[in-house]
Amino acid sequence: METKKKNQFNFKLLKRILSYSKPYKKLFFLAIALTLMLSSLAIVRPLLINKMLNCIGAVNPSDAGYLPDSEKAGFINYMGLILLGVLLTEALLQFTNIYVTNLLGQNIIKDLRLQVYTHILKLKNTYFDNTPVGTLVTRAISDIESLSDVFSQGFIVICGDILMLIIFITAMLLKNWAVALVTLSTIPLLLIATNLFKNGVKKTFTEVRNAVASLNAFTNEHISGMRIVQLFNRENAEYEKFKEINQKHKAANIRSIWYYSVFFPVVEILSAVSIALFIWFAGLKSNEYNIQLGDITFFIMMINMVFRPIRMLADRLNTLQMGIVASERVFNVIDTNEIIPESGTISAKNIKGLVEFKNVWFAYKGEDYVIKGISFTIEAGETVAIIGATGAGKSSIINLLSRFYEINKGEILIDGVKLPDYHLNELRESVGVVLQDVFLFSGSILNNITLHNPLITEEKVITAAKKIGIHEFIAGLPGGYHYNVKERGAMLSAGQRQLVAFVRAYVYDPPIFVLDEATSSIDLETEKLIQKASIELAKNRTSIIIAHRLSTIHHANKIIVMEKGEIIEQGKTSELSDKVDGVYKKMLELI
Repeated sequence: METKKKNQFNFKLLKRILSYSKPYKKLFFLAIALTLMLSSLAIVRPLLINKMLNCIGAVNPSDAGYLPDSEKAGFINYMGLILLGVLLTEALLQFTNIYVTNLLGQNIIKDLRLQVYTHILKLKNTYFDNTPVGTLVTRAISDIESLSDVFSQGFIVICGDILMLIIFITAMLLKNWAVALVTLSTIPLLLIATNLFKNGVKKTFTEVRNAVASLNAFTNEHISGMRIVQLFNRENAEYEKFKEINQKHKAANIRSIWYYSVFFPVVEILSAVSIALFIWFAGLKSNEYNIQLGDITFFIMMINMVFRPIRMLADRLNTLQMGIVASERVFNVIDTNEIIPESGTISAKNIKGLVEFKNVWFAYKGEDYVIKGISFTIEAGETVAIIGATGAGKSSIINLLSRFYEINKGEILIDGVKLPDYHLNELRESVGVVLQDVFLFSGSILNNITLHNPLITEEKVITAAKKIGIHEFIAGLPGGYHYNVKERGAMLSAGQRQLVAFVRAYVYDPPIFVLDEATSSIDLETEKLIQKASIELAKNRTSIIIAHRLSTIHHANKIIVMEKGEIIEQGKTSELSDKVDGVYKKMLELI
């Protein structure tokens, strides 16, 4: 049942795809008009040649197209000029049609790609947790690219081909219905072959696309993890895996080629059979049906012209079907409603930084809670440290504070206002975060700090770097602030990436500042720089430090100790240090 559903043509999706042509109505209707004109004009050449040859072959006044010898030369010259004009017109229309349909397709996929990317920017982090990056890249790039073919080689061109077939067959029947029926007797066989080819190629196309996706995913993942592959001497093993995937890709392509290698000779054979049937019938019945030289040429031309669009129709239907399948994948992304609702009406630009968690519960999936009814208050301007073992829920608190995820129960407030009541963009601008896993884009250090924000000047960046004590480190790099860090900041060490991220958060001057395990993977010298910067940044703003190293939180006003999603201790450093059998005290003793 499911297979049958997959093979059915989805007109609703086609209608939705065509709806994207509304902003380009003129181009759309121009493409249709040009296609109709080309389809209608295609019959003119055979008719003109038919008239010219009938005129040349007519020797008796009773013959069709008979003209006296004195008039024949002028008539042929006249018809030749018309034929030349038709050819030039067809060439011009063909050029314009190809340009317009491709222009229409490119405009539509540009709009659709922008819509998909804009939608992806609004999705919850939960969606990214459950969806491979490669899948989203495929949807936003190659799947959308396939939709261009719906316009340049699909819907409009198919309509033109069908119209052309109707015109050709009608012209043949009107010219000589008996000859036409004999000539077209192979069409049912051609239609059967076309249908088998279409279904077979569609299946192999799907296999090829899946094989390409597997090849891309494997290559991307293993190139990114090449250090691990080489470190553990897994080159040969990974090569064998790649070889297997590559073999599947080759096999899928060969199956596709096989269908083409069978179908096109079959079409040529059927075309030749049709011509042979026509010649046989014309030889027997030429006198009875008054078949002239021009008629012979006309029917031979028409046979070739009828078979060509039928042959192309199978390919174009597959192209259209593949575009429909690709559109379904793209629309699945667009229709995903995993979006953080933007319903806030209160500005977050002037918040003071009073943070309150009230009986907050949160789970990434179902009811598997990682935050279990926690409550705490961080006063404006206060520095609070959150500590605990891996998986205690520390980083989840930051994700909730920035509204990357929505809580299941309870309330989170800043300055007494619930988070959903703030403008989302302004809220996130007000919470500066240095993440544990620092991500740097390919480009200069300056661009990675400013993120191309025109309001943040290079002078402001340099001032910020000097203030927190890392200007000398950046200035010492080749090119200084314009040093290219390459993809994911590969040209910098983990500690250096942390420092760049530190400046990036600082230049936005957020009222709430968060260091999420920011010193977990750096050397002692870099750690001292960040400790110094943390103290500087803590002035006049709310600071939250999430750390394993207790040495990085000595300046905190309050400490929150978490375990398995719950707060088991909280208070001032001096209070927790003196607490008998306290968890924090035991941590200190282990140092």
